[in-house]
Amino acid sequence: MGKNKKALSATDDVEDINISPLIDMVFILLIFFIVTTVFVEEPGIDIVKPMAFNAADLPKNCILIGVTESDNVFYGGEEVGLNGIRLKVRRLIRENSDYPVIIQVDAGASNGTIARLIDECKLAEVPAGQIHLSLDKLNN
Repeated sequence: MGKNKKALSATDDVEDINISPLIDMVFILLIFFIVTTVFVEEPGIDIVKPMAFNAADLPKNCILIGVTESDNVFYGGEEVGLNGIRLKVRRLIRENSDYPVIIQVDAGASNGTIARLIDECKLAEVPAGQIHLSLDKLNN
């Protein structure tokens, strides 16, 4: 017992805890989280949506397409038109076929444009049941 007291005398240096590896690990985990996080691309336009009684929240990983009142089709903030949307959707579906296609429709958009857009999504090989129209919830 006498030797232990002598070993821990005030003249001896006590080793500090080195937290550098812990900080390195935290930064690596933070970088991993930032790199693997998927962000939802908004269509980049303001859309006035019609009201619906049975609305659900959008999934986090999805393909958002916007249709304006003047029947312009947008994806990722740029106008792609009905002719250009098929290639964009096909490329995204080939990357991940689990992504649903959400079509955000302005209340003034024509039904013909919406029908053609749904047809273009089907021709882009979107799996059955993965095409949805986005409607606002009623404020009750």
